[in-house]
Amino acid sequence: MLVGISGGVDSAVAAAILKERGYHVEGLYIQNGFPGGNEADAAAVAERLGFPLHRLDITSSFRENVVDYFAGEYLAGRTPNPCIVCNKKIKFRYLLEEAQKRELGHIATGHYTRIEGTEREDCFRILKGIDKGKDQSYFLFQLGQEELKHLIFPNGDRTKEEVRKMASGLGLPPRKESQEICFIPDDNYRNFLENYPAALPRPGNIVDEKGNIVGRHQGTHSVTIGQRKGLNIASERPYYVLEIDTKRNEVIVGREEDQLAHGLIATNCSWISPDPVGPDVLHAKTHIRSRHRGVDSEVTFLPDKRVHVRFETPQKAVAPGQAAVFFQGDYLLGGGWIERRLRDA
Repeated sequence: MLVGISGGVDSAVAAAILKERGYHVEGLYIQNGFPGGNEADAAAVAERLGFPLHRLDITSSFRENVVDYFAGEYLAGRTPNPCIVCNKKIKFRYLLEEAQKRELGHIATGHYTRIEGTEREDCFRILKGIDKGKDQSYFLFQLGQEELKHLIFPNGDRTKEEVRKMASGLGLPPRKESQEICFIPDDNYRNFLENYPAALPRPGNIVDEKGNIVGRHQGTHSVTIGQRKGLNIASERPYYVLEIDTKRNEVIVGREEDQLAHGLIATNCSWISPDPVGPDVLHAKTHIRSRHRGVDSEVTFLPDKRVHVRFETPQKAVAPGQAAVFFQGDYLLGGGWIERRLRDA
């Protein structure tokens, strides 16, 4: 068993659970070339729990697949989700490759999600974690059956509090929660982009939906869909970012009620569920952000891996570039990338 070890509590407890179950455990620490990693903590965990820790430097691949994608999406006026991309192209890819090189049959991480088999051989489903406040299944929709048949998520049937108590019982010191984006130490993506080797968008106009100029922005990369604070618009009622038009270098704003969308178009969809999905209409709960509660939806399949999603109740801040992820109950079906919101039903 090869366990992804970050140096944090979650991956440490995952490794400890697997050792208790009798697995031969080895750890893998992935170096991405950015400061703020916890290699020393990962080594301490491996020593404390008594398993070998391997190291793998994937700096070049990480920059190409995750960092460049992240910056490119913001510069194109979209809101990226680097964790989803990293899970598919970095974390699980290299864990699986290293496990196969070392002739280890399975891989594991500290994600709060569950996996179960089906009646079909070598077919698996992902379910939400027991701790709904920490559930991370939203970030895994791009995985496929090739990864799932080798995967174990030891923390999925535990709450975060139970994991913390287990870590304390193992003598593992408490550690800070992982930062939101691992390659941005201060969680300030605007500062990161300003130091990124690419031409940033110029300052431009903030306009309302009628085209009236109501303010100025410092570059379209500096705002996000749904943003209210920091727009510096003098008004009795707050404005919210509705759209980002990089071609015109404009940020379009409106009032709170103008944010409502009746649906969305998603592209590049993939389906992790082994059950038949489509080809006509799917009824599912759609999550448009990682902490979104989800909304009952009708999902209609379109050509070229696209779907039309109609919400039962309108939703705010549907952001192009974010993921629309589909569930039935606790079961993860799949997801896609939001191309645009649909104002009308």
